[in-house]
Amino acid sequence: MRSRIIAAVISLALTSTSATADEPPETTDLVTPEMTEGAPAAGRRVRQVAPEYRGTQVYHALYLPTDWKPDGRYPVIIEYTGNKFPACGSTGEVKGANLGYGWTGGKGFIWVSMPYIQEGRKENAVTWWGDKQATVDYCKKNVPRICRQFGGDPKNVFICGFSRGAIGASYIGLADDDIAGLWKGVMTHDHFDGHRKWGYPESDRESALKRLARLKGRPVLVCGGANEFLQEHLELAQFTFLRPPVAEIFTIPDGKVIHPHTDLWMHRSSKYRDDAREWLRQVLTR
Repeated sequence: MRSRIIAAVISLALTSTSATADEPPETTDLVTPEMTEGAPAAGRRVRQVAPEYRGTQVYHALYLPTDWKPDGRYPVIIEYTGNKFPACGSTGEVKGANLGYGWTGGKGFIWVSMPYIQEGRKENAVTWWGDKQATVDYCKKNVPRICRQFGGDPKNVFICGFSRGAIGASYIGLADDDIAGLWKGVMTHDHFDGHRKWGYPESDRESALKRLARLKGRPVLVCGGANEFLQEHLELAQFTFLRPPVAEIFTIPDGKVIHPHTDLWMHRSSKYRDDAREWLRQVLTR
């Protein structure tokens, strides 16, 4: 709903320079599909409850691309959302994720919004990590399952996140060697694990660097701010840094600006979105 409201407010975007001759350019702002109930299908985003969590409110959201076919093979984007933060419109909920959809444009990739599982394992957590181990285990079990069921390519799975999710791409996504081994690459926007010490265990920089080392040099696209310390640790991964001027991208004709801390910045055509998509294409060919 949030993305629909914003799309109604902001004006037409510039034509994307990343379109091919066979694919018309995106000339309007993207609108994230709303999560619905029902069976997965091409172009649909649906709520799914894992077998281990039947009878609870724990769920993830699965989106199959518009070009999806049952016998196809597709790279996969796994996303973690930001904290509930009304000032920037973030609900903290799985169904409120947007970053992965903007990154892919809804084509060519399976996109999954994963939950943080609340203590007690009965619902999703909208602020911070809930039961960290349950959150990690959910991802480790469901990424391979989703790949098996829907044609995901286990050799081309990416993890991404905004704000809390940018930290979570490492704090959750690199929590142990098994989960770290799932990823072809990582993309974060605004924040990074280890930038500062928070109020939860092992948020210190030394612990964060140990997690990051589990990537063993794989590619990381680092977008936005709160990640400057990584310049001192470039040996840990193949870092690419991108600093999109979000406030500029989202300025509208009457001068109002959408909150600059947002997972919607790739819903509008820009050079920075082109760069992020090009990074993804290049990593897929490796």
